[in-house]
Amino acid sequence: MKNILWWPLKFAFPCLQIRTNTGKSCSMTDPAKHAVVPSTQGDTRDWLDIRAGTVVDAQPVHEARQHAMRLTIDFGPHIGMRSSVVQVNHRYIPARLVGRQICAVINMPPRQVGSFRSEVLTLGMPDSNGEVVLIRPDGRVPDGGKLF
Repeated sequence: MKNILWWPLKFAFPCLQIRTNTGKSCSMTDPAKHAVVPSTQGDTRDWLDIRAGTVVDAQPVHEARQHAMRLTIDFGPHIGMRSSVVQVNHRYIPARLVGRQICAVINMPPRQVGSFRSEVLTLGMPDSNGEVVLIRPDGRVPDGGKLF
């Protein structure tokens, strides 16, 4: 997998880079190895629009090189349904994701992933083994609720 940094996330979240330009893996599991991002000037809260949504469908993507799923996520009546292709390890079973709330960046350009169009960036973090753990609200929130 090549560098998966997307502008503007590369400035806000430099640890999203999974492989360096030389092809070597970064340690995603050791927070001490990641530099603290310097403070920015001005109000940056509007750069990323992070919303909560409920997964209404989850299907495996069989043609993906790594274990991936295509999620259909309901972000409420004002935003509607959006799709996302997520690279997840074997932690998640598609049927168990349905009904679960997740967090996603909804104001990024769509990205073509194989034959699928990924409209939002579903957020996750690595566990101690480097496997993706999806980010979700601590309790039930309205679909489309904005992170502030």
